[in-house]
Formats: sequence, C-alpha cells, structure tokens
Amino acid sequence: MSNWWDRNVVPRLIGCACTQPAVMHDRAKVVPFASGDVLELGCGAPNLDFYNRNNVRSLSGVDPSAELLTRAKLALESKGMTANFIPGIAEALPFANNSFDCVVTTFTLCSVQDPHAALSEAKRVLKPGGRLLFVEHGRAPDTDAATWQRRLEPVWKRIAGGCHLTRPVTQAISDAGFVCNAPQGHYMKRTPKWLGWVEWGEARLAD
Repeated sequence: MSNWWDRNVVPRLIGCACTQPAVMHDRAKVVPFASGDVLELGCGAPNLDFYNRNNVRSLSGVDPSAELLTRAKLALESKGMTANFIPGIAEALPFANNSFDCVVTTFTLCSVQDPHAALSEAKRVLKPGGRLLFVEHGRAPDTDAATWQRRLEPVWKRIAGGCHLTRPVTQAISDAGFVCNAPQGHYMKRTPKWLGWVEWGEARLAD
C-alpha cells in the first residue's frame, strides 16, 4: 500500500501543494537569482518559469521520483528549454567536485533522508565562491505552532512522501558550513501555521 501511495498519489499531492500561489510567490524570491552553471535539488519542482535564462549558462538537476522527473522533462520540452535532469538523490549527487556556480533548493530539504548529507553534497559540488539559494518550510518559531508540528509530523510524513515539519532551515544550513546572507522567514498566507513557516535566502561557503 505504501509503495502504491508513494508512486501514484504522492507525486500528485506534491504537484498540487507545490504550485499553490503562496508557494510560487516564495519560489520567485530566490530562483531568479540563480546564475552560471546551476544545479537544482528536487528538479521535479515547478521552478522553470522563474529562471533568468540570460544568466543561466547550464541547468542540471536530480530528483528521486520518476513521476516528477518525467513531468519536469515534459515541462522543459514545452518551454523549449534544455537541462540535464537525471534520477538521483541530494545525499549522493552524481557530479564532480566544484562543478556548479549555484545550487538551488526549494521545498526539498524537508523530505530528503539526511539533510546534513544533502547540504554537504551541495558544498562539495559548488565551485569556490559558489552560492546556495534556498526557500524551505520547516520548524516554526512560535511555541504553539511548533507543538502542533511535533504532534502531526509522524502522520504527515506517511501521507506526504516523507515530508518533515520540524526540521530547522537556516540553522541547518549554517551548521553545514554555509554563511547565510540576511535570511528571512514568514508564515505563508492562507496556510496553517504548522505547515506554513518558510525561510529563504542566499548562503555561501564559510571561509
């Protein structure tokens, strides 16, 4: 049952949830700033319209979901874009060291198996001076919202493809060795607080 749900239902749930107006509004805050050789973690996400094609030299991406990867490739074709989108997980990127100028992660770190490993891999493939652009939902700063996150997370993970509610965002990125430049956060409009806390910004490798 779990495999059937993950294969047939979760991609549709993700596709619906990740294209809500509030989510798309937050994507638009970071993706347009990607430049150079860009890698997207979770490239099944609907970010293609936000890239500035004049600034992106090449676009690569990984996604563990065959269904979402197929959707992403169809979207590329419909927009007349080319990209190296391949199956893979953020914790074991199939790219050489120092390959990218920019890594983009949008609503992805919540569902990877090991966010620290994923961020370590992002560090590995970034060129010196490279940037991590992120917008992620995670642990709420308010006690009441955080309490509900802890209560709901066990069930939520099972129905939402392993999505976690209680993972820190900016703190996890800093702990992985990045320096975050003026990160910001807010609750998305028309979204329950236990699901709606989002943080975004730009991070560079610590010296």
